[in-house]
Amino acid sequence: MQGTAETLESMTEEVGSATLRTVSLRGFRNFPALDLTLPDAGVMIIGPNGSGKSNLLEALYYLEIFRSFRGARDRELVTFDQDVFRVSASIERAGRETQLAAAWQKSTRRKKVEVDGCEPERLSDALGRFGAVVFSLDDSELVWGSPSRRRRFLDILLSLVEPGYVGALQRYRAVVAQRNEALRQNRLEVARAWGEGLVEPGARLMEARHRWVAGRNEEFAGYHAMIAGGHSANLEYVPALGRAEPEGPSGSWEERIERALTESESSDARRGVTQVGPHRDDLAIQAVVDARQEHRDLRSFGSGGQRRTAAIALRLVEADSLAERLGSEPVYLLDDVFAELDETRAARVLELLETGRTGQVLLTAPKPVDLPIRGGSLERWRIQEGVISGV
Repeated sequence: MQGTAETLESMTEEVGSATLRTVSLRGFRNFPALDLTLPDAGVMIIGPNGSGKSNLLEALYYLEIFRSFRGARDRELVTFDQDVFRVSASIERAGRETQLAAAWQKSTRRKKVEVDGCEPERLSDALGRFGAVVFSLDDSELVWGSPSRRRRFLDILLSLVEPGYVGALQRYRAVVAQRNEALRQNRLEVARAWGEGLVEPGARLMEARHRWVAGRNEEFAGYHAMIAGGHSANLEYVPALGRAEPEGPSGSWEERIERALTESESSDARRGVTQVGPHRDDLAIQAVVDARQEHRDLRSFGSGGQRRTAAIALRLVEADSLAERLGSEPVYLLDDVFAELDETRAARVLELLETGRTGQVLLTAPKPVDLPIRGGSLERWRIQEGVISGV
């Protein structure tokens, strides 16, 4: 455990941290208009459920991926009786300030993104300019939910940290849609041609996923052990093509995709859908959950607290991946992060957030909590029905 802490201290000394300076919301959820200047260390936002705490963090993280981390559609984010929402912020990193803005108009269904006042050629060019990681109470669903939740986690993170990933993902999804349409129309030759187009982007996605999971497994296990008091855990990439390594008897990713598409062609034609490929992958999250000291898949085994522990460890690994890509520590958005944790595990999570991490923290809680996070320097603001006081 000490080795992990020393690694974190070394990493954050090198990369420094980012600071969210100002935030402006217009027509977002229950915020008709809100303008804030954030303290350097961060702030604790206190309010009852339904007051807008999570909505505020949702608005901030929108500037990272330009979609809701809660899975809501853009039209659901617009304040009632409004046509447009707009979120803007200034972020300082390494002495340089970046202005980010995103807006969506209900009547035209148009999204507009700006970086320093200019609209990028592609929305994907602006992904990850904020540099934030969000810890949500719903993160437990990453562990016990459907494979699509874990694929979404991998796709979002790798789109932020892996050059070329988002382009490969867009190409792959477009070709899958075309192949599925051809299958539904029973145009098998056309479907076969589209299948050839799946090989290159599909292999790129699977290679990136495999490399990230394998490279971060030890780090994840270390964080999990620190939170869980020594209990081990691991991540395993589970491609829909089978668990075998990409090179060796099973062949390269490209060869495996080609072979799988050929083998499933008849079945795909009957069902009218592509059944193999990275759109069917999963991420296995396993941990020791009982006295037998065997790793069990937490989707099927483990308590709510054990799943919550794994989810927090996964988010800490995400934060480290972002820090390496950005060259600066991310902003930490903690949405009631200590809920469902016993006092001992909560203290260990707090230690991990404090050891070697100096990034700005925005923490929400339903009631005041005495947490010495950032040395107890966080200001305390209250929120009620979208109105923030104590600023």
